[in-house]
Order: sequence, then C-alpha cells, then structure tokens
Amino acid sequence: MGLPTPDTAHLRRPEYATVYEPAEDTYLLLDALESDRESLQALRPAVCVEIGSGSGCVSAFLGQVLGPHCALIISTDINPAANAATKETAARSAAHAVPLEQCRTRFVQGLDARLAGSVDVLVFNPPYVVTPTAEIDSTPEASAWAGGEHGREVLDQLLPQIPALLSPAGRFYLVVIEENKPEEIAQILAAHGLQGARVLSRRAGREHLSIYRFSRGCAE
Repeated sequence: MGLPTPDTAHLRRPEYATVYEPAEDTYLLLDALESDRESLQALRPAVCVEIGSGSGCVSAFLGQVLGPHCALIISTDINPAANAATKETAARSAAHAVPLEQCRTRFVQGLDARLAGSVDVLVFNPPYVVTPTAEIDSTPEASAWAGGEHGREVLDQLLPQIPALLSPAGRFYLVVIEENKPEEIAQILAAHGLQGARVLSRRAGREHLSIYRFSRGCAE
C-alpha cells in the first residue's frame, strides 16, 4: 500500500495564494522518493534538505518515507507564504514526528557552513520553465516556476554548490524537463564526482518530466 499524499487543503486559503500547489512534477518526485524508500531508510539520514519547498508537500512526504530513520528535515524557500504553508503541511502530516526546520532563504544561503558535507538527502524541484530572464523572481508566484533561458538560470546558480553540500553517501534528487538539457546537467555534476541516473519519467501535457538522482557512485 502506497504512502498517503500529504494534506494541502489549507492552500485554498487566501494567505497561500502565491504558493505553488502540488502538480504533476510534485507527484513524480513523490513517486521517485517512495520507490527508493528501502535504500533511503538504509542510509539512516541525519540531515535532509528540500530547496524551494513551496507547499511543503515533498518535505512532509519525505518525512513519511523515512519515518524514524531520519533525524532532521530542513526546508527552505524565499516566499514567506511558502514557509508558513510548509509548516502547516508538516503539522498535518502523518510524519509530523520528524523534526522539520523551515528557513526563509534562497537555496541554502546562511546555512552553507552548517550543512557542508552533511546533507544525506537533497531535493530540488527548481523553477524549470523556459522564460525570459526578466520573469525570474518577478513575483512570488514566478519564483516557483520561471527558470529563464533553457529553464536553467536558477538551477545553474545552485549546481556548483551541490558537491560541497552532500555527505559522502548523500543523494540529490532533481526535477527537470527536456528543455533543461538534463544530459548537460549530468555532465556538469559528473565533473565534480557525482554520477546521475534518470529514475522516473512522465509526460504531463507538453512537458516531459524526469527525476534524476545523483550521488558519488550513483546509488542503486
């Protein structure tokens, strides 16, 4: 029996109007995490991080996947409404016993030194939609989806930080579409010692979504 999708009914309230609601990309990421449930639990992760938590659906679900095998989940977002939504989603979740810290920041700014070399599970559903550069962060809503040229301008700022954040056995789960040139992303991270594999794909309308998993040695 599959794990329940976290309750995000509170997102209908007006204070959460700028928060990205769970969609096909979210659900594909949940499926990837659930399919890796055994191996993720075997990691016994001390620190998990979701960058750009939005509704908090993924962080709350990750808490369910890991249960008592996880010590701490840290969720970050630059939208204060998303910070509040994540906290409420986690509180409504069956995994509320997993400690969750919510930080308002871009990527992991201000947390870099604390997290260096210690993140066992890192998750990012970036703003991947191809848009003019001017649309990036133009509104709180746009910060969740507008990715600039090739949908990569935001992601490319983070990629150089990934190897320094991950623990020796750490994993990085990333949502991409074909326009993001995922093979090029894999080459960039491979140059820093991280091997990648496409673990799930799904077509949603005109988007061909994929989840890539990166690690040192490309964990099964």
